[in-house]
Amino acid sequence: MQNNNMNMFENIETKAKVYLAIIAVALILLCINVPAYIIPSIIIYIAIIIYTMWIYNKRKYEISSYLNELTLNVDSAAKNTLINSPFPLIVLETDGNVIWRSSKFNKEFANVGINNYIDDITKEIKVDIDNNNIPTINKEIDIDEKTYHVIGDYVKIRQKDKRKTSKYMTILYFVDITESKELLKKYNDSKTCIGIIMIDNYDEIIQRIAAEEKPVVMAEIEKTLYDWAIKSEGVMIKTERDTFVYAFEQKHLEEMQNEKFSVLDKIKEIKTSEKLQITLSIAISNEGETNYEIYQTANDAMDIALGRGGDQAVVRTDGKYSFFGGRAQELEKRTKVKARVVAHALEELIEDAENVIIMGHQNGDMDSIGASLGLYRFAKTIKEEVYVVNNTKNLAINSFIDALNEQEEYEDVIIDKSSAMSKINPNTLLIVADTHKKNFVEVPELLDKTENIVIVDHHRKSADFIENATLTFHEAYASSASELVTEIIEYGTNDIVLNQIEAEGLYAGIMVDTKNFTFKTGVRTFEAAAYLRKYGIDIIRVKKWFQSDLESYNVIADIVKKAEIINESIGISEYEEKDKNANLICAKAADELLTISNITASFVIGNQGDKICISGRSIGDINVQIILEKLRRRRTYYSCRSTIRRNDN
Repeated sequence: MQNNNMNMFENIETKAKVYLAIIAVALILLCINVPAYIIPSIIIYIAIIIYTMWIYNKRKYEISSYLNELTLNVDSAAKNTLINSPFPLIVLETDGNVIWRSSKFNKEFANVGINNYIDDITKEIKVDIDNNNIPTINKEIDIDEKTYHVIGDYVKIRQKDKRKTSKYMTILYFVDITESKELLKKYNDSKTCIGIIMIDNYDEIIQRIAAEEKPVVMAEIEKTLYDWAIKSEGVMIKTERDTFVYAFEQKHLEEMQNEKFSVLDKIKEIKTSEKLQITLSIAISNEGETNYEIYQTANDAMDIALGRGGDQAVVRTDGKYSFFGGRAQELEKRTKVKARVVAHALEELIEDAENVIIMGHQNGDMDSIGASLGLYRFAKTIKEEVYVVNNTKNLAINSFIDALNEQEEYEDVIIDKSSAMSKINPNTLLIVADTHKKNFVEVPELLDKTENIVIVDHHRKSADFIENATLTFHEAYASSASELVTEIIEYGTNDIVLNQIEAEGLYAGIMVDTKNFTFKTGVRTFEAAAYLRKYGIDIIRVKKWFQSDLESYNVIADIVKKAEIINESIGISEYEEKDKNANLICAKAADELLTISNITASFVIGNQGDKICISGRSIGDINVQIILEKLRRRRTYYSCRSTIRRNDN
């Protein structure tokens, strides 16, 4: 009985319970004062409770009826909405079984094989559901020259037999976004692109051609550029004697890229009496909120184009760089003013630094370690605390490192990663030799420890360059980093005397990157070599550093033996064994392939275990760097060297 009373009171609202409690207390007090009211009070209290319960149940029934009616109305409205939906929609199960299609759906896709599109969607979704991942459908698909945004959620279907596998169904909405896509494309096409065009060898043209020929040649250059600008409905303005600024709508950019910037080749066709080949550097960008910001990003792209040797177009879109051209030989500069300026600026930076740390690139070679040693001697004449970071142990430099370890002076100079991390601080000057790529330096973590960074490099500039360098000596025309370092040493204000092994390291660096002075050598290359020879270089010892053991030589011979010739001029081979030194083996094999008659480009692929390496070499008009940049992935190492014939287009 007590439990029934408790259940009865639980059904009553809390507010009513309070009122009943107050009435009960009042009646109890009344009965204490007048005992004769006890029985009437009990009867009255019971009547109040019965009335309260009746009112409560009646109200509950009315609310329930209202909710049921509302639910029916909502269901009816929902069904009516589905049937008369302005969007094509379809209800289907995960296996592709169609439960229902709206009339709008049937009308929209009456003449389209829509089942194929639905099958593709359900196949993608079924894989996720099989992996217990219930997806949300949100994708764009093109159907019969229209673009639809397909959206929908899968829900589990209730089944009477719970032992059966769960089923899912969805309502897919096909929203026609063709018009909005076209408007977006029209908006993007109308955006402003800004280009900067620079004549690479303007000074040489002006100096070497006859006075009466200068206006004719320049007029032909300008006419070619203006005709190209008119073709894309753009505006071109000459801002300096060798520089033009070009503005046009973005819709023409794709056409330019498809044509590989044909203006580069048209400029080369301009004839001069001195048979000079005229080349351009083009930088184009569409990134920036204002036209000024777009111009600034185009300027950054121009720095990259010039750093890669000119004769190419660099396009910056969506935070990425695309490269076109780059088939002409880098032009050697005739002035050494920059080398003098860099040498003096570097001396000042060394004087202001607390200590100096020098590092090359990963998988170091003789150019990297030789340039690092030259910079060590340059810095050592000014600052006492100077270190060279080297974690590399490979066939390319092991013999040289062994010879270096025999020198007592370098016992505490060559340090590893852990020692470098403990010695670097915000006041350290960090010098990077023979690379400018953030992720290719010997110890990338060092770049974040100081803002005082100097770069000395000769490779064509890539998109992942070190952006915050204080001083950069980056000359793509140079044969090697060792050549650039030799010039810095030669034009420094301090009296710098190289040790014999340091001079031999620099000389070996030039030799390895020029293939014994046969590739990419200019007047300044031989001048740097002559300067180093004054230190009594032992040529025989240097040559021994390049010797391979018999086993490595046989491996290289096997790689060359397996090579395939493509298009009668491209040699391709592979090194199948997993080898941590695969990059060096592949590089030597690629060099050997170039010694074969008619082969002008070579590629050798190897396996380093944790990544694939590709080495490319060229002595013709193929720029292997551009090819390998397109093949590059995050865990792929590539090396390349091109020597491009200047007169080949």
